[in-house]
Amino acid sequence: MRSEKEMLSLIVDTAVHDSRIRAAYLEGSRTNPNVSKDIFQDYDVGYVVTETQSFIENKNWIDRFGERLYMQYPEENTFYPSDVENCYGWLIQFADGNRLDLHVRTLENALNNLELYKTLVDKDNLMPKRQMISDKKYWVKKPTAKQFHCTCNEFWWCLNNVAKGLWRKEIPYVMDMINFQIRPMLRQLLEWKIGIENSFSVNVGKSAKYMDRYISKETYQQYLRTYSTAQVEAIWDAVFIMCDLFEDIAAEVSDKLNFSYDSVEARNSKEYLQHVRNLPPDATGVY
Repeated sequence: MRSEKEMLSLIVDTAVHDSRIRAAYLEGSRTNPNVSKDIFQDYDVGYVVTETQSFIENKNWIDRFGERLYMQYPEENTFYPSDVENCYGWLIQFADGNRLDLHVRTLENALNNLELYKTLVDKDNLMPKRQMISDKKYWVKKPTAKQFHCTCNEFWWCLNNVAKGLWRKEIPYVMDMINFQIRPMLRQLLEWKIGIENSFSVNVGKSAKYMDRYISKETYQQYLRTYSTAQVEAIWDAVFIMCDLFEDIAAEVSDKLNFSYDSVEARNSKEYLQHVRNLPPDATGVY
């Protein structure tokens, strides 16, 4: 596997010797001092170019970066928006284990999308002089009372759909409802707890993947138990673990931020869940 020094040398050398490339910069986790280095970190690279079309037309120009296992052209994928005149990318998994996410961008596009980055090459002094080497943009934000209330309401309300889905044994629907509607509310609450305890000056990562650094081992293990196998009773058990954890964290966050918390809504939602769980499969009425 090529080292970071070898990869960056290749990336820089390519930019230096291609007249179409006027600047190059590295972004993503490799520029974040708060992210531990490991063998799976991508090289997220932006090339500031005079135009994108010649790169798009010459499909072989990226061969110089190494042997590929497979790759994706995101701007040609129907799942992603595209503006190929100003931005075009190659997401490459190399045979040696390295991964390169490379985009060629016009200057305006690059400047409008700079976040956490480090300049590697700048032939025309195009890049801002002040490097963005702090992840402050991604720190947990302090919520408003309305944001807190809406998060709690969304959590307790959407459990209604989980209850009826489990009674009907509609497992794919239930799992999607939990993971795409309900879990984000629980995760948001945990992020706020972490923010409070760290003066809202930490980044917990995408999907709160770093949360275990900031919460107790017991709380983290409780959160992990909210993931279940796709079996009705296992899902029910996980849902009630979610409810208990959510209530505990909501009470803590509301107290620390001096927000009101609708405990009646929470109690009624949990009682309804328990009622539906006990409802026989041949029931002719909910009550």
